[in-house]
Amino acid sequence: MITAEEEERGTATRILDVAERLVQARGFNGFSYANVAAELGITKASLHYHFPGKAELGEALINRYARRFAEALRSIDEGGADVEARLAAYAELYAGVIRDRRMCLCGMLAADYETLPSGMREAVVRFFDDNQAWLEQLLAEGQAAGAIRYDGQARDEAQLIISTLEGAMLVARPYGDADRFQTAARRLLSTLVPR
Repeated sequence: MITAEEEERGTATRILDVAERLVQARGFNGFSYANVAAELGITKASLHYHFPGKAELGEALINRYARRFAEALRSIDEGGADVEARLAAYAELYAGVIRDRRMCLCGMLAADYETLPSGMREAVVRFFDDNQAWLEQLLAEGQAAGAIRYDGQARDEAQLIISTLEGAMLVARPYGDADRFQTAARRLLSTLVPR
């Protein structure tokens, strides 16, 4: 038997699932509580019970997405692969999203950045900062071991990788062509292999 608490948690999760898909497809300003309520067959009042406003829903979306992304990065690290394989696995996180005909949640929100509430803006920046920190560490480790090569600072290379992957998703999207993204990602990562 499902408890009331489990049912409430289930409803909140379903709300987040639908809202995440809508943001990844339309952007934050391209959906409303009415869209989510209609899709789930619940009232807007039920949505407001779980998430009092769209800003709270947005922050919950980013926090959940960031947690899942951080878990994926931990799995990559724990997999014991070499630096080159870990970088490829990182790019694959993005590839999986574009194959699903979606965009990175925080990439979509970055496009809406100027119109987002301040808490959401901070959460988006934190997501990219966390990704950058993970990449910086991986890149520094790889360069120290001679497994990869790049000019300049690890910070700059990490920013380049994130920007290129996000941009490659954006350009591949109107074509509905995940291979377009894959080509850009492979080309980017090939520049890090010592010659």
